Amino acid sequence: MQKLSPTELERYQRQIMLPGFGEESQLRLKNSTVLVTGVGGLGGTAALYLAVAGVGRLILLRGGELRLDDMNRQILMTHDWVDKPRVFKAKETLQAINPDVQIDAICEYVTPENVDDLVRQADVVLDCAHNFVERDLLNAACVYWGKPMVEAAMNDMEAYLTTIVPGLTPCLSCIFPEKPDWDKRGFGVLGAVSGTLACLTALEAIKLITGLGTALLSQMLTMDLSRAEFAKRRPYHDPNCPVCGEKSRRLNAVTQQEEPCFSGS
Repeated sequence: MQKLSPTELERYQRQIMLPGFGEESQLRLKNSTVLVTGVGGLGGTAALYLAVAGVGRLILLRGGELRLDDMNRQILMTHDWVDKPRVFKAKETLQAINPDVQIDAICEYVTPENVDDLVRQADVVLDCAHNFVERDLLNAACVYWGKPMVEAAMNDMEAYLTTIVPGLTPCLSCIFPEKPDWDKRGFGVLGAVSGTLACLTALEAIKLITGLGTALLSQMLTMDLSRAEFAKRRPYHDPNCPVCGEKSRRLNAVTQQEEPCFSGS
């Protein structure tokens, strides 16, 4: 395990001071890898807060070039980068902010060919992809490899956020067995909305890695930011889910077998 350098101890001093955090949590961040997909207004901003928090390695995944109509929300971008692959500018900006973080930028979308390798490298996955094809691929890979996934999405002024831990919580297929008809350019977006959701998304990843606070396990946070209304809902965990059902059943069977050992203590 890598240790904290004097520079890192000074850089992260204010968060190390947090009750229940300390150098141990900072070391966990330093020695963790987070995969961030869909590096745009949501994923890019989440990656920013993971970088400044000291996550040791970020894998940034997003195909395509920066468009001018992306610039109202993509805070890692600059105007001179329009029509160039956005993920490389994201790496450049984050590296300038925190050179201690290793950043791998991959100009691809989530595909059946790359998803398993990417997920296997990560300790936590941030699902900020812009369509359910990519989201479903990530969900299935995370369930298969047992990797926690922070699921975040927005539509106009509304957003939702949940954390998926395979075998313990509903997976994306449980929550959305029928996929919404979602046109990535068919809704308006305000940068402050994607930024608000991104900060909460990064915080969920930090909580998973460090154990700080309480993650949104088997809870979905819904937000109507036009009214500043927030609510927690409990999504259905389908025992017969074609993606996560078998893993959940195996975990429950192991838990039931272990219960007698604790009951006599």
